[in-house]
Amino acid sequence: MDGRMSPHQKINPEGLAPGVGFSHVVVTEPGKTLYLGGQTAQLPDGSIGPDDLVEQFDLSLKNLVLALNAAGAGPEHLVSLQVFVTDAAEYTARLKELGKVWKKHFAKHYPAMALFEIKRLYDPRAKIELMPIAVLPLSASSTSESS
Repeated sequence: MDGRMSPHQKINPEGLAPGVGFSHVVVTEPGKTLYLGGQTAQLPDGSIGPDDLVEQFDLSLKNLVLALNAAGAGPEHLVSLQVFVTDAAEYTARLKELGKVWKKHFAKHYPAMALFEIKRLYDPRAKIELMPIAVLPLSASSTSESS
């Protein structure tokens, strides 16, 4: 991420546990809502990349940013992210490594997030899938449409 601040307001209310690596509430600016397909560690040829969870997370985030960019959006427009993993224990054990990868793509931008452990993904080699929602503010979307 190039350091752009999110145009959306993040709220972490008192009385709730601190939002570490996520925000409890994201209030979006008026704009276009982008519903992106699930992003995995899929390579351009359709195969799943490396076997390592952290490397899959890195490639999944890269694919997410490419999808956002294709719609005229950037990482700062991400407002919600559901993370599906096949091994939640491994995910939580490797949070420090995963956090470094997150910061590489999203800096300190933390949308509303949830983690789900599931039995398997569409490709049995995939360990993680990201289900993102972004909002491209009207001012940004009208700028990108006129370009």
